[in-house]
Amino acid sequence: MINVIASIHINEGRLSEFIKIFKSNIPNVLEEKGCIEYLPTIDVPTGLPPQELNSNVVTLIEKWNSLEDLQAHLSAPHMLAYKENVKDIVDKVSLKVLVEA
Repeated sequence: MINVIASIHINEGRLSEFIKIFKSNIPNVLEEKGCIEYLPTIDVPTGLPPQELNSNVVTLIEKWNSLEDLQAHLSAPHMLAYKENVKDIVDKVSLKVLVEA
């Protein structure tokens, strides 16, 4: 299984707009071959000392059956459309692609 943690940095003041666009694409992603989980999350203040908060970051938690399924996901037509729709909203994206240790 492939685990992905994506940090999507959103331009100031555009978080709710981004989340609306993102959530509208989730059903398409969940129908893809090999998609197990696809969950956008945002920081919740807890007061825990090591926690870093950023109100302009959406952390995406993904699980895929294989690397091939993840790679196919990145070029799926609905993902290309999504990227076009958010290109002026997203500042940057960073990924961690992980397997169980």
